[in-house]
Amino acid sequence: MRLKKYIILGVAGTVLLSCNNLDLQPLSQASTESWFTDKTQVEMSLNTLYLHQFWPMFKNDFGGSIMSLDEPTDDWMNRNTLIVFTNGTLNGDNSTFIKNTWSYSYKAISRCNTILENIDKAKLNLTTELYERYIADAKFVRACMYSRLISYFGDVVYFTKDLSLEEAYSQVRTPKTEILAHIYEDFDYAAQKLPLTYKGTEIKRATKGAAYGMKARVALFFKDYTVARDAAKNCMDLGTYELYPDFGELFLSKTKNSVETVLGIPRSTEYGTPLNGGAITAYLSRNITSPSATASPSWDLFCSYLCTDGKPIDESPLYDRKNPFMNRDPRCAATIVEFNSNYLGFNYTPHPDSAKCWSYKEGKLVTNKDSKGSDQYASYNGLTLRKGIDEDWSDDLMADNDKLILRYADVLLMYAEAKIELNNIDQTVLDAMNKVRARAYKVDYTSNLYPKITETSQAKLRTILRTERRMEFAFEGLRYNDIIRWKIAEKVMNYTNYGLPTSLTSCKAYVKSGYWFIPGIPDIDENGCPDFSKMANLSQCRELSKRVFDANKHYLWPIPTADIMVNPGLGQNPNY
Repeated sequence: MRLKKYIILGVAGTVLLSCNNLDLQPLSQASTESWFTDKTQVEMSLNTLYLHQFWPMFKNDFGGSIMSLDEPTDDWMNRNTLIVFTNGTLNGDNSTFIKNTWSYSYKAISRCNTILENIDKAKLNLTTELYERYIADAKFVRACMYSRLISYFGDVVYFTKDLSLEEAYSQVRTPKTEILAHIYEDFDYAAQKLPLTYKGTEIKRATKGAAYGMKARVALFFKDYTVARDAAKNCMDLGTYELYPDFGELFLSKTKNSVETVLGIPRSTEYGTPLNGGAITAYLSRNITSPSATASPSWDLFCSYLCTDGKPIDESPLYDRKNPFMNRDPRCAATIVEFNSNYLGFNYTPHPDSAKCWSYKEGKLVTNKDSKGSDQYASYNGLTLRKGIDEDWSDDLMADNDKLILRYADVLLMYAEAKIELNNIDQTVLDAMNKVRARAYKVDYTSNLYPKITETSQAKLRTILRTERRMEFAFEGLRYNDIIRWKIAEKVMNYTNYGLPTSLTSCKAYVKSGYWFIPGIPDIDENGCPDFSKMANLSQCRELSKRVFDANKHYLWPIPTADIMVNPGLGQNPNY
């Protein structure tokens, strides 16, 4: 709570920090002359580095209802429409999300640089430990921001000091490999000087574990597997983190600062930083927010969840097309609302014959807005998100779930992936993966009460690892990074989004066959991804939209056009 309060108070200090974000707004040197002289001022400045706009995950993190990092993936769909990321029209001018990612990343970097250049003013008023910790904190955030920039834009402008207007106009891009080396240096310093944990009422920011974990993430993205392995192992060896025992409960607003959180940012309705607007209404069913609900888990995601025997649905005899949630990995129903379950006070059933549904709140049948039996715009694909959502979302359309930037499950799976890619497969790889999977079943990883991973083939373990990540991290903003770094976006992002037939008449026509949902079993490929194009009875569903991904350019984002107009030396990424 103190962090939340200081972040709000710290906004007052932002006017004293650089606004340089490569929209080329120069730092006002005079504004820092009387600042950074004591602990309070430095802390307030550091706290502004953890404002939500610098760590976007949800639809309104930049302000307004705009894209989140779930949207340009095969885990998510928006009725029958596409965004510029998924319809092939992306350019340097038509994505607010890209402009904001570029702008806010550089704003944060400039704030970090300003702190680092001015912290000596407070040195006499700080202990050596605090002085070095504050430097480490600024370097940590700077490394995170540059990690994001080079992952999405490739070569970018790199600077570690305040820039004058003239300098800013003449900046050119630095090779991403050179920037990556500097990122590692910043993370290494942070890992040495940041605390293992924070005590009592201390303001909680980055820790040693966060530095190791975020270093592992960027190293894995750039296929620097040895660095990723060692950084993840360093985080594991700290002994600070463990998996939260209940996967479904972990993401709820009542679960604060859990033992699994390696890097997180709190949200607070009280202090004005809740999830609200599109970050709430887009994910709720029409029974709750009609007619605002738009975002749905995709059929692709749903069909990727394994069965309880550890096999994909195209191989497992346990998969039942008439009861598609039955015998599935527990994370399936923890992520996607199971049919005929209590969802925020309503029996959730998008079945086309269910014009009425049970209201647990009213104790009677009510109009079912989630079925085409009563609403022609309902249930484009029949799926609704459950992960992280509870009554706290629906009572006032505001929620304060912690924002989980990095959790321990990711560290374990990054370690396993790095070792798999190095073909250095041993028991530690299996243990790391099994710990994550066993937690979903609420058993110890040494138990035999879950589908334990025993495979040692590199190719097969790669498939298992990629499937495990998809089941574990759905709607946490990680799928985009995964499909980009695995270079499978050119495949999965050119698939079609399928859903339920358009009309009630069409729906009822195939309900008589005994099936009403996905009319077949798609093939699951070597990446754990379903291919619906080969599925039988496609006449029983409809094509909602066709994704478009051009491998010749879309693995990088375009540099914002406005910045190139100001500084032509930036150039544009290929084929934009």
